[in-house]
Amino acid sequence: MADVFINYRTGDGHETAALIDNELSKRFGKDCAFRASKSIPPGTAYPDALLTSLRRSALLLAVIGADWINFQDGLSDPEDWVRKEILEAFDCGLPVIPVLAGMRTERLKKDDLPDELARLAELQSVRLDTQSAEADLKRLGDLIAEMVPELYDLEQAAAAAPGPGSVSNTTGDVHGTAVQSRDFTGDVGGTVFKGPTGPVHSGNGNIYQNSRHLSGSRHYSGDGMTNIEGDHHGDIRHQFGGPRRREDDER
Repeated sequence: MADVFINYRTGDGHETAALIDNELSKRFGKDCAFRASKSIPPGTAYPDALLTSLRRSALLLAVIGADWINFQDGLSDPEDWVRKEILEAFDCGLPVIPVLAGMRTERLKKDDLPDELARLAELQSVRLDTQSAEADLKRLGDLIAEMVPELYDLEQAAAAAPGPGSVSNTTGDVHGTAVQSRDFTGDVGGTVFKGPTGPVHSGNGNIYQNSRHLSGSRHYSGDGMTNIEGDHHGDIRHQFGGPRRREDDER
């Protein structure tokens, strides 16, 4: 179902209508806008297609070119489809946004319109000029996104999506140092210390701080290893696998 109905007159504003259709299709999806020359398949009865699509839409964009107002016969003709579509939108209570195509197009005046279309002159319009088409189309798209929040904005979704290879993580409230890394290969292990004020241990074994053995030397021991620092006097004995038997004990 189309959410935006683009009303335009062939020969006056049809190029602007195509620009709008292309922009909305890129931003909200290819089926978000109804434009008769694109949306009605060949062989389809266009009166039914026009009215059915219009009644299912959320708003109507009335594209008004520099010569739009000169179609007096058309604007006053009950069978003119530009007139029919606008009046049907009024009857259905749809918002109607006049889009002034180009800098030469003046704002509508009530006195220049048939009484049935005089309301158009009271509606706030937007301008779309080829010299500032990118900015004008962006502004129009933003307006439509605000008026029809049900539309899925593909541009915003793409901007919010993380890029390939990006890292997104949260650790909540952190007090102290947090380390985040991106790529690891193989096993990951170890410990990160920042500003230690005492002994640091990151593996197996024992650690002694200020352990004074053997005349003031410091003593560190772990699996299969003992290290003694400082001056020491006397014998140092280190045994592995239990006490050895002396030959004298066997006598």
